[in-house]
Amino acid sequence: MSVEVISIAALLVMFVVGTVLPINLGILAFVATFAVGTASLGLTEDEIFEGFPAKLFVTIVGVTYLFSVARRNGTIDWLVAAGVRMVRGKVELIPWVLFLVAALLTAFGTFTPAAVAILAPIGMNFAYRYKLNPLVVGMMVISGGHAGAFSPLAVSGALVLGLVDKTDVHVSAVALFSASFVINLVLAVLTYVLLAKRPAPLADGTAQTTDDEDLAVSGRPDWRQWLTLASLLALVVGALGFHLEIGFLALAAGALLALVDMKRQEKAVDGVSWSTLLLVAGMMTYIAMLEKAGIIEEISEHAADLGAPVVVALLLCFTVAITSAFASSTAILTAIIPLAVPLLLSSHLSAAGLIAALAVSTTIVDTSPFSTNGALVLSNARGVDARRFYRQVIGYTSGIVALGPVIAWGALVLPWS
Repeated sequence: MSVEVISIAALLVMFVVGTVLPINLGILAFVATFAVGTASLGLTEDEIFEGFPAKLFVTIVGVTYLFSVARRNGTIDWLVAAGVRMVRGKVELIPWVLFLVAALLTAFGTFTPAAVAILAPIGMNFAYRYKLNPLVVGMMVISGGHAGAFSPLAVSGALVLGLVDKTDVHVSAVALFSASFVINLVLAVLTYVLLAKRPAPLADGTAQTTDDEDLAVSGRPDWRQWLTLASLLALVVGALGFHLEIGFLALAAGALLALVDMKRQEKAVDGVSWSTLLLVAGMMTYIAMLEKAGIIEEISEHAADLGAPVVVALLLCFTVAITSAFASSTAILTAIIPLAVPLLLSSHLSAAGLIAALAVSTTIVDTSPFSTNGALVLSNARGVDARRFYRQVIGYTSGIVALGPVIAWGALVLPWS
């Protein structure tokens, strides 16, 4: 049995076991990483640990801790109330406000995970207080982030255009941005129309009301809440304006706020979603091991040798979608664009169409709980049955993985092939 088959088979087995049985998938992933990495791929323990997503770990811990502190001192409730006043009480518009804000942030240069890290905790608190479907709110934040992610000013847009500029292929920046924005807008509309009225998967005995620790939201913020708002603003400025690591900034802000309110913040660390961290860290370590061993690149190369260019384009879209659901979209984009160039140069496929389809297929699946964006939504959900909500996110992502590449290929590649 080849190494590729063993690696993918192990991934499928642990995914099924972790979904069906009450055991954290991250634990299975760490075990599989050690077993497959040492026995089949010949990697050392140090090489395996190089794949541990330390940056993502710090980001999720920092963001969820900071917003746990902010929730306990009443700042989040005040922000939620202010947001409702802004939309004149029409809470059903809140997901669309978050979609547009996320799109604006990423279109003007915010890295998508940073925008989601800022907006997901606020969106999840909106959903909790006003009985909105948290799946809809979280997924629309992510869709908004991706809608603006391929503007020429955005990190992902600059990355793709930069990779293409090094080749003999030309892709219009406007075409790339427009394709991503329109497809993500359509996805947001479908998500809202089909899922907005579905009930949230509440935890047993949980009502969607405020916690005992939450303060009244009427009136002006007190000095601790003003300090919290200033800390959140500093977080945004530091992350977006100076490109500082958002996880460390969030931890520093959370620690400062806890020091000035120690009695109320004694249990703030309980707000960190440790189970989500274990799940995401385990899966990303496993996928990083496969990337290091060249398994992901080999799978992509096999797809490129399978036949007619238009069919190969569809297979590449599926390959990047499935892989990106478990790994870094940025890394996948960096790897797949050079692989697609020979196909474009040897066929009559539209360069702009295929590059845009690959970009969309790679990022649209970042709703997965194994990606940074999906993990941030999952870890910030409040008042839900964590296991049922996890299954909802998995189900939603599975639908995106199954249909997203087909839609991107059908809309962007097929008409101009």
